[in-house]
Amino acid sequence: MLILVANLGSTTFKFKLLDMKLNGHELARGGYERIGQSGSPYRAHGDVIDVILKDLPQKPDAVGFKAVHGGPTSGAVRVTDEVISTMEQFADVAPAHNPPYIAAMRAFREKLPDVPQVAAFETAFHQSIPMARQVYAIPHEWTEKLGIRRYGFHGASHRYIATRVPELVGKEKARRVISCHLGGSCSVCAIEDGRSVANSFGMTAQSGVPHNNRVGDFDAFALLKLTKQGHSLDEVFKKLSKEGGILGMSGVSPDMRDVEKAAAGGSRRAQLAIDAFVESVRHYLGAYLVALGGCDVLAFAGGIGENGIDLRSAICRNLDWAGIVLDPLKNQVRGKETKVSSVESDADIWIVPTNEELIVARQTQAVLTAN
Repeated sequence: MLILVANLGSTTFKFKLLDMKLNGHELARGGYERIGQSGSPYRAHGDVIDVILKDLPQKPDAVGFKAVHGGPTSGAVRVTDEVISTMEQFADVAPAHNPPYIAAMRAFREKLPDVPQVAAFETAFHQSIPMARQVYAIPHEWTEKLGIRRYGFHGASHRYIATRVPELVGKEKARRVISCHLGGSCSVCAIEDGRSVANSFGMTAQSGVPHNNRVGDFDAFALLKLTKQGHSLDEVFKKLSKEGGILGMSGVSPDMRDVEKAAAGGSRRAQLAIDAFVESVRHYLGAYLVALGGCDVLAFAGGIGENGIDLRSAICRNLDWAGIVLDPLKNQVRGKETKVSSVESDADIWIVPTNEELIVARQTQAVLTAN
């Protein structure tokens, strides 16, 4: 079975064509960045589908999507009108992700009408999180009737880390793993014995660690101040989801590479954005050290996690008390699966380029071959 996996970020469209008869052997791959941003030839994610299909060596047997928010619909499911409708209902709380995925699903259906589609929702891996870490301190009926709780996202990436790390270090060494997926979208996950037990995302993918142009954690009661100053809720939420995060703090760019360049050139706002980002990651890292009772492996994934030499160093600074010690020389690497911890470190520190597409392809195959 040849599976085309579509991995859409808020400004990216990555894809892989995998041959599942050959254990996920990669036949083709590609990626598009800065979609919808100034200077990009692609205004929306759907604009790149014709280019992708034209370049594929073979027609896929199925399309798998690394879908984000399906609310009560979780796990991996066939894409149907009902699934798309549910995603539309939750588009208001996943405005950067659900609309492009919905558009891509419809576009693929139009261009490949006989090819089945599967949505592998990001929330599935986090269903093992204890309820005490899922609920908000809100009226209970909001939780029960409206489903307002912490769902957790980046499930495919953290699931890959949970499966790959034991292969690298051994199952016994990989009991307590803290996975840092840092990129255009960011999250930190506590993994115990291969299961998610905490994730920095909340009900939406706008929360947790600051993202490229999305706010991250934010005090809901600040909305009162903003609305009393004449800002409409629509305007506030648009700014929080499109003009917040690294872009909002730095005033430079939603891309951390641009922000680092600006900081090196003397921009105080850019440096503040970097510092605030690092502090947020360290905040969750500290929380998950408590939740897990320590850390056996700290793993970095995502575009920033895999390539951010200085950011990894900043995140790991002064953590020797927790047994986490980065080796500055080993850390001078980008995008390569490698161990970067010092020999004095009790915990292993690894760069693990994530393979979300392989996880989605496996889930897609399982759905389509069941019964």
